[in-house]
Amino acid sequence: MKCPFCGSIDNKVIDSRLSKDGNAIRRRRECIVCIRRFTTYERLEEIPIMIIKKDGRREIFSRDKVRSGIQRACEKRDVSMNVIEEFLDDLERDLRDTGEKEIPSTAIGEKVMEKLHEIDDIAYVRFASVYREFKDVNDFVSELKNLSAKEGEKTQGG
Repeated sequence: MKCPFCGSIDNKVIDSRLSKDGNAIRRRRECIVCIRRFTTYERLEEIPIMIIKKDGRREIFSRDKVRSGIQRACEKRDVSMNVIEEFLDDLERDLRDTGEKEIPSTAIGEKVMEKLHEIDDIAYVRFASVYREFKDVNDFVSELKNLSAKEGEKTQGG
């Protein structure tokens, strides 16, 4: 494994743990050259899931792409990387459990928004603004009203 800091391939594994779902091994490594530590994940190679984009194009599901969108939405919010990684594990497992080889990107976007709504309302609105392609402030206001109404239903036991 190549060190992300200095590029050396000389490193040692200092800790290995099975992920909660048992689908990955988390390895903590230390570079022999620069003595910095980094984490790698070892996962079973599986048949790729194809994502059908809104414009009809197809591309392979990218966990990194979804992670990037979630991280941008959660930027400067109190959401840990562990929470994000656990969600990504759950999402990927759910997608594979469908048994479908092709899944619409809209289904993934809706799942991400649903989870972000549970985790952090600000992250949810940020993600929604990009995912739903808000055109102006009225789109934001409309989404905030929907969010507020949902919160009101929760507090009233609905």
